[in-house]
Amino acid sequence: MAEKVFEPGIQAGRLNADAYESHFSDLHPPLDAHEAAVAADRCYFCHDAPCITACPTDIDIPLFIRQIATGTPDAAAKTILSQNIMGGMCARVCPTEQLCEQACVREEAEGKPVLIGQLQRYATDHLQAQGVHPFTRAAATGKTVAVVGAGPAGLSAAHRLAMLGHEVTVFDARPKPGGLNEYGIAAYKTPEGFAQAEVDWLLKIGGITLKHDMALGREVTLEELKDDFDAVFLGMGLGGVNGLGAEGDDKAGVSDAVDFIADLRQAGDLAKVPVGRDVVVIGGGMTAVDAAVQAKLLGALNVTLVYRRGRERMNASPFEQDLAASKGVRIVTHAVPMKVIGNGAVREIEFEYVNDDMTPTGQTLTLAADQVFKAIGQTLEGVGLPELAGKKIRVDSSGRTSVAGVWAGGDCASGGDDLTVTAVAEGRDAAMDIHAALTGGNA
Repeated sequence: MAEKVFEPGIQAGRLNADAYESHFSDLHPPLDAHEAAVAADRCYFCHDAPCITACPTDIDIPLFIRQIATGTPDAAAKTILSQNIMGGMCARVCPTEQLCEQACVREEAEGKPVLIGQLQRYATDHLQAQGVHPFTRAAATGKTVAVVGAGPAGLSAAHRLAMLGHEVTVFDARPKPGGLNEYGIAAYKTPEGFAQAEVDWLLKIGGITLKHDMALGREVTLEELKDDFDAVFLGMGLGGVNGLGAEGDDKAGVSDAVDFIADLRQAGDLAKVPVGRDVVVIGGGMTAVDAAVQAKLLGALNVTLVYRRGRERMNASPFEQDLAASKGVRIVTHAVPMKVIGNGAVREIEFEYVNDDMTPTGQTLTLAADQVFKAIGQTLEGVGLPELAGKKIRVDSSGRTSVAGVWAGGDCASGGDDLTVTAVAEGRDAAMDIHAALTGGNA
C-alpha cells in the first residue's frame, strides 16, 4: 500500500508523549470490587424491569447486578454473555444513557441511574481476565455455515452457531477481525487492544475458522458460498462512504472520517498520526463525534463539527455531543457544505445555513480548514446481493433474506438501529433461525 502524503498543515507529533497517553486513556476507568458492590447495591432488582425491555439483547440486568452484589461476578458475566457474547465491548460503547440506564427506575426517580454499563464491564472483564470460556459446544451437527464479516453481527452469529455444533467459516475483507469494534470506534473507548482480546476470547468456543482479506464480490461470491456451505449469514456492515456533494470536494485534505479513525486505531504510535491545525468534520453521528474528538486529542488547534440539522436530530447521543464540547470541539448546526476552497489543497470550506426544512437562509459561513473529514453516512457495497430494502439488504424478523439459505444482520441489513448491541442481537437471532432451519426446526 502506498504511503499517504499529507499537506504541510497536516502533521504528526503535535503533542508530547505524556499528552498522548493522557488524552487517549480509558474514557470510563473500570470499577474496582468495592465500587462495583456500592453501585450494585443501588439496584431495586425490579421484577418487571424496564431496563431489560430497553436492552436490544434482552440481558437480565437485575439478575446480573444481584449476582455482582452477592460476590459472584463470573456468574453475572455468564448471565450477560448468554444473551450478548460481546458484552464486554457493548459495556464500553453502548449508548446506555439512551437505553437501559434511561429506563432505570433510579433515573426516573432521582435523575441518577444505576451504573448498568460499568457494572456489565466489571463482570465481563472479571471473567475474561481469567482466560476461560463459559460455554461449550454441542455435539457436531455435520452442517457448515459461512459468515461474511467479522464484525459484531458476524462474530455473534458465528459464536452462537459454533456453540450449537455447526462448523463456521468467517470471511472478512480486512486483515484483522472485529469490524467496527476494531476499526471504527474511538481509541479512548477501547484502549489496550480490548477489541482483539475479546475476539480471541470469543474464538475459544472452537469450531470457527477465520479467513482474512476475503471480500464478498472480490475474492468470493454469494453463489460460491451457497454452493459450498449449508447456510450463509451476511454481516459485512457498510463499506462505502457517501460523497460530500460540494464543489471542490476532491481537493487534498478532504477524506473520509472512517479512514481517519481506522488509521488511528491501527497506529502503533499515536504521535505518528497526522492531524491538521484547523479541522472540520461534517456529519452528526457517532463517527463524526469520534473523528472530531480524536482530532482535538491529537493536537488540532481548532476543530469544528458541522451538521445540516439541529442538535436534537443528531444521531450522536447528547452524552457524545457534550463530550465533544468538553474536549473543545465547536458544534455548528443547520449548515450545509457548498464549496471547498483552495489551490489544490483545502484552505477553507464554505457552508450555507438552512432552516429546519432544509431551505436555504441566504446566510453563509466560511471556516478555515486544512483537513476536512466526511462523516455523512456509509453505503452498502457488494455485487450479487439479495433484494434490497432502500439501501440495505431486506430481511424479515428472523434475518432471512430474499435468497433461500441466506440470512443477514447488522448494519448491512434493514433491521434496527446501527448500534453494536443491535448488530449482536441480530446476529444471535439469525443464528438461532439458521440452526432451526438446518436441524428441522429444533432451535
